[in-house]
Amino acid sequence: MRRSLAICALYVCIASGLAPCFAGDLEQRIAALLENKSPAFGTIGIHVADAATGAPLYAFNEDRPLLPASNLKLFTFALAMERLGPDYRFSTRVLVEPAGDLVLVGSGDPSLSGRVYPYKKDTPAGSPLDPIEELAAQIVRRGIRRIDGDVVGDDRLYPWTPYPPSWSVDDTERDYGAPVSALSLDDNNVAITIQPGSRPGDHASMSMSPPVEFLTVDHRVVTVPRGAASANGLPAIRLRQVPGSRQWIVTGSIPAGSAAVTEYLPVDDPAAFAAAALYDALVRRGVAIRGRPVARHRAPGVEYAAPAGTEVAARQSPPLADLVRVAEKVSQNLHAELILREIGRVRGHDGTAEGGLEEMAVLLKALDTGQRTRMDDGSGLGRNTLVTAGLITRLLTREYASKDREVWISLLPAGGEDGTLEHRLCCIRDGRGIRAKTGTLSRAIALSGYAETKTSGTLAFSVLVNDFSAPSADVRAWVDKIALALLE
Repeated sequence: MRRSLAICALYVCIASGLAPCFAGDLEQRIAALLENKSPAFGTIGIHVADAATGAPLYAFNEDRPLLPASNLKLFTFALAMERLGPDYRFSTRVLVEPAGDLVLVGSGDPSLSGRVYPYKKDTPAGSPLDPIEELAAQIVRRGIRRIDGDVVGDDRLYPWTPYPPSWSVDDTERDYGAPVSALSLDDNNVAITIQPGSRPGDHASMSMSPPVEFLTVDHRVVTVPRGAASANGLPAIRLRQVPGSRQWIVTGSIPAGSAAVTEYLPVDDPAAFAAAALYDALVRRGVAIRGRPVARHRAPGVEYAAPAGTEVAARQSPPLADLVRVAEKVSQNLHAELILREIGRVRGHDGTAEGGLEEMAVLLKALDTGQRTRMDDGSGLGRNTLVTAGLITRLLTREYASKDREVWISLLPAGGEDGTLEHRLCCIRDGRGIRAKTGTLSRAIALSGYAETKTSGTLAFSVLVNDFSAPSADVRAWVDKIALALLE
């Protein structure tokens, strides 16, 4: 009955043209959801504001610092759009040095992969080696048939600090925690695809992509009868890296007749990985190479000296807006970390995450909040990052007022349509619905963005939930109810 009365009250307010009534009804709807939530939901922060004016419409713990997970990417990419611009591009070059080495010079480009830019839902990716093949073809067209030195992967543009300080060890053994390098290929991961044998007891088959000789995989997965692999009848695959090596041990079982399973293994040295891929591409084209694939890194605090030589190949990335759109839609951590370092480099901070975060501090000051924050990385994978729901909505309203508003909104996943919201918050209709960034960690779930309403314009909102003991699916469903309540 209380909900029905609130909805009726809203209709009266709209008919009367009384804007404050919407805020009052919104408060009742969210308050009801808060009252009925599980006590296992932990700590919650919520803030809703009018996107055009910044006027607050609802607040609950809006000033409490909480872990934002991937909602932190909103800050990184807002900063990138302002400091670098939507048309900014990375340029990767290949040089022949006087001593004879062929050097693949990393530029921080996150697009050296088979990804399709600009982002298009359900568009199949190309080969992860396409950019390397393109560079190898250019080298051969320049008439190079022999290399008297090594094939070098040079990532010295950014100091070699592959992992932000508050990433967990477990993260670094998963695809989403791949090391950060100025020379990155295919998100610095190798995909292994496992298929069951023809009958129980058979050894499962395995393929790798990209097919570059770099990691060693000890594959011990066996085929079992249907329904026998795990309690729910699904494959049970386990990955373990041998400490201090590039060897991975893959064990477990996969039911006969089941679909193939793909897992991702991060590489420990992306520059060496890229060098190995270029080496292989050149050998297949008949180029004789005297040396071997190697990497060059730069220690923190050492001044950068750009390699000198004759340029024999080059590749430009898609524009920054296209890179960011992919990273926002699918929540790609490596893209965010590379772009943060490039902001630092371009602004005179030597290509470090710390330099990018110095620029972030300037942005936070411009938001004029005085709220307590802590940022350790650009992706939100760090466990020490803290922001508030109120700070996020302040950022969202600031970007809504910018000259790049339409581009900015288009970067976010659309409810029920694409990215990480493809199967949530259905649907965008007539330009109305939810466009928002998701965030998920073991103890944090977040959703922040815009609600395009039929009667009240655009709302900026942020919902942060931390330290919950309830199942993640239950928390996520409750957060979605908060977002959908904004549309009523």
